[in-house]
Amino acid sequence: MEQPVRGLPLGGEGVTGRGADADGLREAVERYHELLAGDEALAQESQAQLDEQLRRRHLDFGGRLLCTVLRPRLTTPPRYGRLQTRVDPLMRAFRRAYEAAVADAGFRRQFRLADWEEELVGTDPGFRDASPTSRLDLFVVDDTDEMALTEYNAETPAGAGYNDVLADVFVDLPVMREFERRYRLRPVRARHGVFHVLMDAYAQWSGKRTGLQPRIAIVDWPDVPTRSEFVIFQEYFQSLGLDCIIADPHDAEYRDGKLVLGGAPVDLIYKRVLISELVQQCGLESPVVRAVRDGAVCMVNGFRSKILHKKASLAVLSDERNRHLFDGEARQAIGEHIPWTRVVEERATEHGGRPVDLLPFIAERRERMVLKPNDDYGGAGIVLGWTVSDDEWRRAIQTALGAPYIVQERVSIPSEPYPSLVDGKVQVIDRMLDTAPFICYGDFMEGVLTRLSTAALLNVTAGGGSTVPTFVVEAR
Repeated sequence: MEQPVRGLPLGGEGVTGRGADADGLREAVERYHELLAGDEALAQESQAQLDEQLRRRHLDFGGRLLCTVLRPRLTTPPRYGRLQTRVDPLMRAFRRAYEAAVADAGFRRQFRLADWEEELVGTDPGFRDASPTSRLDLFVVDDTDEMALTEYNAETPAGAGYNDVLADVFVDLPVMREFERRYRLRPVRARHGVFHVLMDAYAQWSGKRTGLQPRIAIVDWPDVPTRSEFVIFQEYFQSLGLDCIIADPHDAEYRDGKLVLGGAPVDLIYKRVLISELVQQCGLESPVVRAVRDGAVCMVNGFRSKILHKKASLAVLSDERNRHLFDGEARQAIGEHIPWTRVVEERATEHGGRPVDLLPFIAERRERMVLKPNDDYGGAGIVLGWTVSDDEWRRAIQTALGAPYIVQERVSIPSEPYPSLVDGKVQVIDRMLDTAPFICYGDFMEGVLTRLSTAALLNVTAGGGSTVPTFVVEAR
C-alpha cells in the first residue's frame, strides 16, 4: 500500500536554517529547468510522454488535460513538516466550532444554514468526525513566511486521486530520471488517506472493525467534469479487494431497508455529489437521503459536513464574538492564518482590534476585499474588489445582503516559475499557485494538492489553470 510522507524532520526553523533551505530549493528548481532548457530532445520527449500518459490515464477535467507544465511542485522536508505543523491548530479550531454548532442551534445560525440544511444536520452520521475527508485552500508565501487560509472544502474535496496518478506519471518522465541523478525525490500522496478515513467511518457506523468488505458506491452525476477521478478511485478500491461502483443518485432505490445501486445493496457511499445539488434535483424524500437518514447506509462525508463547508465557517473562527471558544494556540493560528472574514450584514464589528461599521467599512475598501457566496464552488459568484469599479462593488454588496455571502480581506498570492513547451521551445513562466492540504479525520494533513494559474482566481473548475503533484526533494 502507498506510504504517506509523514514524520519528516522539521529542522531549519531558525532564520539561518530557513535561508539555507530556501537556497537549496532554489538550486534544485534551477537545475530542473536547466535540464529542460539545455536539451531540446529531452524536453520534447518528456512533453510527449506526459501528454500521452495524461490521455491514457484519463487525467483530464471536462476534456482538458490536467497538467500543462513540465515540472512538479518541489518542496523540502522542513517546509513540508512546517506546513503540517501549522495546519494542526487550525483544525482544532474548526473542530471546536463544529462541536459548538452541533450543541447550540443559536450559535449554529452564524453559519447561515438553509432551513432544509438545518433539518438534515440533525441526522447523526454514525461516525465521530464532521468531515472524515476534507481539504484546506491555502496561499503560502515561503519567502515572507505568510500563510493564509481562504476556504475550507469540508464536504466534497476533490483531487486526491488526480494528485497520486499525476505523481506516478511524473516519476517516469525522462527529465525526472535525469534530475534524480543529483536529487532524491519522494512523492507526496493523498489517496491512501481517503481510503483510511472511509474504512474508519464505516467501521464506526457499523460497529465492527474487522472482516469488513463494504460495497462502495461513488455517487455523483454522470456528466460532471471530475468523473475521470471517480474511475481512478474505483480502480484503486478494486485493487484493494473492494467492490466499488460509480453511480448516479437518480438510479438509487431504497427497498427492504437497503439502498440499492447497480443492482445490489450498497454499504458505503463515497459521496462526491454536492448535498445542495442532491436535494435540489432529487428532493429530501429521495432514496439516498432517506437511506442515510434512516441509518441504512454509511455516507462520507455526511450531512453535518455542511456546517464547516459553509464559507461562513471562516467568519465564525475569525469573529471577535467567538474568541472565547479557542485556546491560545488556536487563537494565534486564527490570527496569523485566517484573513479577516465576516458574513455580509448590517452590524458593528472589529478590524485590527478597532470598532468598525461593517458595510461602510467594506464599501470604502474595495481594493482590499473579496466577496464570496456562502455555499458555491468553482469560483462562481466571487467578486474581486480590485477588478471592478466602485459602482459594481456597491451593487455586489447589495447582492451579498440579499443572500448569504462573506467578505474577506485580500491576501498575497505567491508565484513560482514553471516550464512549458511552447512551439517546441521551453518557456519558463511565473504562475500563481495555491497549497491545498488534504485533511484526514478533520484532524491532520495527509498529502497536498497544488494548482497553478496565470489568473487571479486559482480554480480548475472555473475553466483554467493546471494541477501538479508535489515531491519532497533533497540533494544526494
